[in-house]
Amino acid sequence: MSETADTKPSNFIRYIIDADMASNKHDGRVQTRFPPEPNGYLHIGHAKSICLNFGLALDYNGVCTLRFDDTNPQKEEAEFVEAIKEDVLWLGFGFDDHLYYASGYFEQLYQYAVQLIEQGDAYVCDLSAEETREYRGTLTEPGKDSPYRNRSVEENLDLFKRMQTGEFEDGSRVLRAKIDMASPNINLRDPAIYRIRRDVVHHQTGDAWSIYPMYDYAHCVSDAIEGVTHSVCTLEFEDHRPLYDWFLDTLKTQHHPQQIEFSRLNLQYAITSKRKLTRLVEDALVDGWSDPRMPTISGMRRRGYPAAAIREFCTRIGVTKADNSVEMDILESCIRENLNEKAPRAMAVLNPLKVVITNYPEGQTEQLTAPNHPQDEMMGTREVPFTQTLYIDKADFKEEANNKFKRLVKDKEVRLRNAYVIRCDEVLKDDADEVIELRCSYDPTTLGANPEGRKVKGVIHWVSAEYGLPAEVRLFDRLFNHPHPDTDKEIEDFTAHLNPDSLVTLTRSIVEPSLAEAEGSQVYQFEREGYFCVDSALSSSEKLVFNRTITLRDTWAKAGQK
Repeated sequence: MSETADTKPSNFIRYIIDADMASNKHDGRVQTRFPPEPNGYLHIGHAKSICLNFGLALDYNGVCTLRFDDTNPQKEEAEFVEAIKEDVLWLGFGFDDHLYYASGYFEQLYQYAVQLIEQGDAYVCDLSAEETREYRGTLTEPGKDSPYRNRSVEENLDLFKRMQTGEFEDGSRVLRAKIDMASPNINLRDPAIYRIRRDVVHHQTGDAWSIYPMYDYAHCVSDAIEGVTHSVCTLEFEDHRPLYDWFLDTLKTQHHPQQIEFSRLNLQYAITSKRKLTRLVEDALVDGWSDPRMPTISGMRRRGYPAAAIREFCTRIGVTKADNSVEMDILESCIRENLNEKAPRAMAVLNPLKVVITNYPEGQTEQLTAPNHPQDEMMGTREVPFTQTLYIDKADFKEEANNKFKRLVKDKEVRLRNAYVIRCDEVLKDDADEVIELRCSYDPTTLGANPEGRKVKGVIHWVSAEYGLPAEVRLFDRLFNHPHPDTDKEIEDFTAHLNPDSLVTLTRSIVEPSLAEAEGSQVYQFEREGYFCVDSALSSSEKLVFNRTITLRDTWAKAGQK
């Protein structure tokens, strides 16, 4: 984030801004904005837009505003507003006194609409929604004029004022721009500017308004009011650009931002459609917007994804005009690279198997020193208690195995991480012939190093049975088992491709005692298991719950699930 515009990876948007700076367009200013609609939580696609818009402003010593385009109170909530603020700040971008709401411009937007009426560029239309669709035409056939298109300025002003005072029913009238019903661009066929919403309470303005502006109108005028120079948005708004320019040209606003479109982020094995994400939440197919399997920023934060890794991901995938599909591996690589360097180490046994060291003194506790990071001495060390009874992971033991199995085998040795070499002497089983306990012996001369000539093939992790802490561990995988659940046109119902194994919960895990004070924002590498963090929503002083942030390597590809 400290890079300058000269050292940042170049893209077509930067070329445009560089040219504008060279010609002193906008008086040499650069002002961008991130304008979310507060009708849901932000997702990874929004993260790309946040990094782009705030990043451009930082690199060109400009300003980026956070503006809520809150023009549809039927779908908007104060909860979403606060969540969006938190997400932007968490990603590392501040907005200080540059926080705005389109609702804060409602009076100005209303007066601009009056100006359009007075100029003969807008009219009140009484067509029903169904009739409006019929009159609009198709992509291949022109529309036809509304029978209300030629109302007088005086009548339109009177009706528009009465719309605002709440005299008319919802849906009975709209204010429309008078452009061209025969335009090949369907967005220019007299689009609606205002609709009636009498019985809703706006999260910012309460019940002060009975009419609300449409997004296409409010968005561009809000940009102009704020003095935005470069209005950067995704490609689905490319066909709306002529309408964006028409409003500003017709109103002759002081500022006329340039709309620039870039390709939206399509991430494999995920969805970035807010409508579809909303369905997952409302149908309880996930545990809310912040479910760690969701591609929402809050979900990724709860899962332990570092903000710096997401910023790096957004830089790495670049900015283009072409639609593309980004591999999940790229995001996961950014996360692993960050955590491998910065995550302290700890030991946790996810599926415990009891081990009794028969020749270790009963009742004795030995505090062994373990590094918090094998390559970073600055992270320091911690004390790990060693006792006669331990737990190792069930997967780390076999009664019989070939030489490729480098863990504990009956009658053979293995090293315990940061501790001693042990040998399995006896295996105890239950009535179902399941292994329930191992009786082992340890070599007290092997702490820290192997004796000369001693060969031990493997190293496994462990936790003291006496001092270990019980924990629930939640193992996450990709939410979908289809690479393109959001964009494959042959998919009738995207929920049919939800991965049934996207969450596996382990209830009998044991973690080392140093994790008692673990905080939700801190990610640890559970040695040989992956990266984990405390679940901020489920964990408490009575119950430790850890989420797996990510595996140590791409186990998805290894399993052949592509």
